[in-house]
Amino acid sequence: MGEATLFERIVCGEIPSHPVARGDGWYAFLDVFPRRPGHTLVVPERGVPRLADLMPAERRVLMDGVAEAQRRLSVVYGTKDFLVLVHDGAGAGQEVPHVHVHVLPRSDGDGGRSLPALWPESQGQRADDANLASLSEELVKA
Repeated sequence: MGEATLFERIVCGEIPSHPVARGDGWYAFLDVFPRRPGHTLVVPERGVPRLADLMPAERRVLMDGVAEAQRRLSVVYGTKDFLVLVHDGAGAGQEVPHVHVHVLPRSDGDGGRSLPALWPESQGQRADDANLASLSEELVKA
């Protein structure tokens, strides 16, 4: 067994995060390099690089986590529209070798375009932890 992924270390609490929700087999937390407010990552507890590497039950609970993150983000952002994105493997742009689903709330007038096209200026900018902590509290209560 290799070294734990960044996300496995976050899931087990070794590295602090800003939670959105947690369920049986998955964890949702705010991205510290968000493309827009509310940018959430949903990860399975087990760290594998590709969706196909997950067991069928793990894929199902991961999507349950995505739906729960969307529900909470809907309450806070007043939207039912989301960009849901998976980079499936390093060749697809995945930066951490652990399946993760990006969930971003969308809003009227944001253009409906792809992630990098929408917010190129946010790439590489780390979010303020105090702001993330405040948003996390709101989402956990939702």
